[in-house]
Amino acid sequence: MKPKYSIDETGPRIESFLRQLVANAGLELEFIVEAGEQSNSEFETPDLVVKFTGEDVDLILSNRAELLLALEHVCQEALRMHSDDHSRIAFDANDYRALRIEELRMTAQVAAEKVKSSGQPFRFAPMNSRERRIIHIALRNETELRSESSGTGPFRGVVVYPAGMPSLPEVAQPAFRPSRFGRPPEPADRERDRGRRFGDRGRGGPRGSRPRR
Repeated sequence: MKPKYSIDETGPRIESFLRQLVANAGLELEFIVEAGEQSNSEFETPDLVVKFTGEDVDLILSNRAELLLALEHVCQEALRMHSDDHSRIAFDANDYRALRIEELRMTAQVAAEKVKSSGQPFRFAPMNSRERRIIHIALRNETELRSESSGTGPFRGVVVYPAGMPSLPEVAQPAFRPSRFGRPPEPADRERDRGRRFGDRGRGGPRGSRPRR
């Protein structure tokens, strides 16, 4: 894949954006933009790789690198990259990407054996487009099964089927993503917030009452 994003042209834009973002977020991170490596060329061939170091590396790698991937996505949006080009710029720290690729590859093989032995489809948890592609590539030489992406938006994942089995119907998705960010308030939360707005002083106390001076 011919490089579309170069260090000379795109590198300074990434650096400028990330420098301000990291500073505003108060993160103790340093980073460097390098040409993409070809060590995992079978699975991904990014034009540029942004490598992070610093005290907060463990933070951005927690929860399966949730924050690292969020930084990557925000940067791609800031660069106005088309979704088809997202695999051309990758964020990494402590060789997370190589380890994740190997983990997905092994998981795909385990799933393949389960489908072959049971004759039943196997559905992976939702994952981003780059990780779905790794699963598909890992299984592309299997003749007894096939894989396809299923679902929409943040719930899109991969389903592995026996070769002759038709696709399952799409699973209905919940109205909200199961995350602590942006979740709908629970009834108890709504009552607590309502009490805060109207100045409750306890379950039996009058609303809006204030101590007399």
